[in-house]
Amino acid sequence: MAGRSSRTPDDPYVSLAARAVGAYIMDGRVLDPPPDCPEGMRRRAGVFVSIKKHGGLRGCIGTFSPTEATVADELTANAIKSATADPRFPPVTAAELPDLEITVDVLSEPEPCRPTDLDPARYGVLVESGRRRGLLLPDLPGVTSVEEQIEIAKRKAGIEAQEPCTLSRFTVERHA
Repeated sequence: MAGRSSRTPDDPYVSLAARAVGAYIMDGRVLDPPPDCPEGMRRRAGVFVSIKKHGGLRGCIGTFSPTEATVADELTANAIKSATADPRFPPVTAAELPDLEITVDVLSEPEPCRPTDLDPARYGVLVESGRRRGLLLPDLPGVTSVEEQIEIAKRKAGIEAQEPCTLSRFTVERHA
């Protein structure tokens, strides 16, 4: 479920994401998932990996539907993309690695909804109009209303404010 998590440096999801970023940045290696990964990493789900540096966003890439065989594979791929392929930022450098904070969000399956079914503290939102899609994770600082949540997601998708769209909601299992 969404919610701010206390810092757990040994969280296996965050640890795998950090190791994946480090191995790729330092050696160009893509890690294989550990053979002893938790059961929750063996299922399939969408995963977002957010990287912050000194409290500011440094990269965020994810999938709302799974594209890989397991959450561990999805997490590894999205951690690397978050560090190297977020078009808003240059790739992370080796010098930055010690300053990075990583959050991993494992998404539930999106379900159709109406605005009255949303709560930005509890649910993320996926907006769609034709081929355009925008997603906003739940429980983000500064996002306090459903209207604001939908507006931001529409903007990310390139959907005009008054343009109709379909809505889906989802929860996240947040690891920080």
